[in-house]
Amino acid sequence: MLKRAHYIALGLSVFLTLVILNLPGRITARMKLGLGSLYVPLFGLANTVQQQGTRLANTVLPRSELIRQREVLERQNQELRLQAMQTEGMVRENERLRRLLGWQPNKPWKLKPAHVVLFEPSNWWRTVQVDVGSRDGIKVNSAVLTTDGLVGRISSVSLTRSQVVLVGDPNCKVAARVDNASRDTGVISGSGPLESGTVELGYLSRTADLKPGQSVWTSGLGGIFPKDILVGKILDARSEDYGMSAVARVKLAADLGALEEVWIIMEP
Repeated sequence: MLKRAHYIALGLSVFLTLVILNLPGRITARMKLGLGSLYVPLFGLANTVQQQGTRLANTVLPRSELIRQREVLERQNQELRLQAMQTEGMVRENERLRRLLGWQPNKPWKLKPAHVVLFEPSNWWRTVQVDVGSRDGIKVNSAVLTTDGLVGRISSVSLTRSQVVLVGDPNCKVAARVDNASRDTGVISGSGPLESGTVELGYLSRTADLKPGQSVWTSGLGGIFPKDILVGKILDARSEDYGMSAVARVKLAADLGALEEVWIIMEP
C-alpha cells in the first residue's frame, strides 16, 4: 500500500510533467539549455578522467620490460667501468711514453659478455663454465675479467660453452707488474689451498720496492693477457732463495667465489 506522502509525490510529478509539456517552445528550449549546461562539466570531467587513465596505462610498462631495461642499463654500466679501467692504464702509459717517438697506443678492448653456468670451487683446480662458445667467436686463451679485475683465461671451448681457468690455478700463469716507480715485474701463481682470495707474485727482483696497498696490473708480456688489467693489491712481501728474489702476496680484486657475469676480451 502506498502511503499518503507517496501519493502526494506522485501527484506533484504528474502535475509538473503536464505543466512542462504545455509550456511554450521558447521556454522549453531555455530549460533544456540550462539543464544541459549543468551536465556538460560532468561529461567533460568524465572524459578527462578517461583520457588520463588511458595515458597512465600507456605509461606504465610491464614488469618484464622494466627488468629487461634494468639489465641493459646494468650491462652498459659494466661496459663503462671496464672502459674506465683500460683508460686508466692508457693514461699512465701515455704519461710515461709521451716524450718517446714511434710508440703505438693501446686499442680499445672488444668485449663479449657471458654468464657463469657452472662453478667448480677448488683450491688447486679452480674452473668455471660460461654460456658462450665457438659459435660466439670465443677462442682458447682469451682473457676473462669482471669490472673489478682479472678472472682468468679460456682453457677450452665447445660449441655453446667455454671453460675458464681462474687466476691462482697452476695452469693460469699471469705476467704482472707492480704499480710503483721501478715498475717491478713478476709472475702470478697460486698461494696455497687455504687462500683462494689471494695469489703470489713471484720472480721479483730482490731490490723490488714492494709495499702493502700497491696495485698489481697485467704487464702484457706472455701474449695472453693484455696489459693494464687490474689483478689486485699487495698485502705483504718476503724474500726467497736466500735473499736472491722476492715474493709478494696479492689480494685479488675480483671475487672469484661469487662470479655471475664475466667479460671476455675478443681478438680485434
